[in-house]
Amino acid sequence: MPQKRQIHLSAYLVGTGIHVASWRLPEARKHASIDIDYYKYLAQTAERGKFDIAFIADSLAINEASHPNILNRFEPTTLLAALAGATSKIGLVGTASTTYHEPYNLARLFASVDHISNGRVGWNVVTTGDATGETGRNFSRTEHVEHDLRYERAEEFIDVVQGLWDSWEDDAFVQDKETGVFFDPAKMHRLNYQGTYFSVQGPLNIGRSRQGQPVIVQAGASEPGQRLAARTAEVVFSHVKDFGRAKAFYRSLKSKLSDYGRTPDQLHILQGISPIIADTQEEAEAIHRKLHDLLLPEQGLRFLSGYLGKVDFSNYSLDTPAAEVEFPQDNGIQSHFEWMTELIRKENPTLRELYALLEGGANRELIGTPKQIADVLETWFTEEAADGFMFIAPVLPQGLEAFVDKVVPILQERGLYRLDYEGDTLREHLGLEKPYNRLAVRRKQLSGVES
Repeated sequence: MPQKRQIHLSAYLVGTGIHVASWRLPEARKHASIDIDYYKYLAQTAERGKFDIAFIADSLAINEASHPNILNRFEPTTLLAALAGATSKIGLVGTASTTYHEPYNLARLFASVDHISNGRVGWNVVTTGDATGETGRNFSRTEHVEHDLRYERAEEFIDVVQGLWDSWEDDAFVQDKETGVFFDPAKMHRLNYQGTYFSVQGPLNIGRSRQGQPVIVQAGASEPGQRLAARTAEVVFSHVKDFGRAKAFYRSLKSKLSDYGRTPDQLHILQGISPIIADTQEEAEAIHRKLHDLLLPEQGLRFLSGYLGKVDFSNYSLDTPAAEVEFPQDNGIQSHFEWMTELIRKENPTLRELYALLEGGANRELIGTPKQIADVLETWFTEEAADGFMFIAPVLPQGLEAFVDKVVPILQERGLYRLDYEGDTLREHLGLEKPYNRLAVRRKQLSGVES
C-alpha cells in the first residue's frame, strides 16, 4: 500500500529570529548569528522535533538597511559542516548562488559536506535577486545580471553541477591492495560540458555520497523560476500568505512536472510560516505587540526600503498611504514585488502598516495557541496548498522550542507527522529515490566505449 502522505518541515535558522527587532529582546543572545554553539542547539532542537531540514540562507551583499541578523553571519557550507558533526539525522540545506559561483567549486563544496554529514545535505539554488544593485560590486561587476538571463545561466549551472556529481560510479574506487588498483578507469567519467555560459571538463575530485547527490532545493516563484523548479528541483520553498494563492501556486507548479517526465511526488512544496505560539490567544498577541513596539520607525522604513529596492521615503510620513509611493519594478525577487503590489492594492495600508506586515512575517491566523496553529497547518496540507512548511520563527530559540514542544505533538497525534525518523539520509526523510548516475548510463549505452 502507498505510504500515507505526511507533513514535511524545515527550520529556517537565522540568529535571534526573522523579526527585525528580535535582537532587542532582553533575553536575546548577543552575537547569536556567529555563535556556533547556539546554531548547534537550534539544529539539535529541530532534530528533536523530527524536522526534515535545518535550513541556512545567505546573502552576498549588505547595507545599512539590511536585517540585523544578516549583517554578521556565517557562510552556509562552512556552517553546514559544523552542524553535521552536531546532529545525526536532520537534513542540512544551505544556499549558494548560480550567479556568483562557478559550478566546479560549488559541486565540490556541497559534495564534501554531503559526505561529512553521511548523506544529509541539500543545495538551495538561488540566482540572487538584487534589488539594490550592490551585489555585483562585490564581485567585480558594474551591474547585476537581468532576471531572465540569471535563470538561463542557472539552467546550465545545475546541469553542470549534477553532471560533476556523477563523475564517479558508486563502486569506482576499488582500492585493491593486492593488485594495486585504486580505481576502475571505466567508472570515472569526464563531463566535457560545452554550453553558452560554461565549459567544464571534469571529473570532480570527490565521489558520490551515500544518497547519490545532494537534494536540489529552490524558491523561485516567477515563471522562469517555476520552469527551472519543475525540471530540476526536489523541494521548493514558497512564501504565499494567502491560502487561495498558495493553492494556485501549488497546482501550477505541480502541473508543470509532467513536461519533464516527472510525477507530483518527486517535488515537495513547503510554504513559509512565522507563527507566534503561546498558551492563550491573548499571550500570543502580547508577544506580537511587544516585538512591534521594539521596532523603531526609522528601522522599519529602512528595512522596507531595502526590501523594495532602495525606495527613498524621506519625503513621506509614516501615515502616507503606500499606494501614493512609486515602487518601480526592480531586478530583484519578482515574487516579492508582485505580492507587495497586490497587498497594497487590496488593503491600502499606510507605510507604518506596511512595514508592520513585513516586520516578522506572521500571518494573523498564525498568532495563537498550539491547537490553532496545528489547525491552520492541517488545512493547508490536506487542501494541497502545501506539502509541508518552512518554519521561520519570529524569535529564536523560543519560537522553535514552542513549536517542537507544543505543535509537533498535536500533528503527530493526528497522524500528520512522523513519530521518528525512518531513514538516515535527507532523501529518505523526503521519500525521494537515490538518483541514478547519468554518466554511467551513458557509458553503458555506448556499449563499453569509455566516456
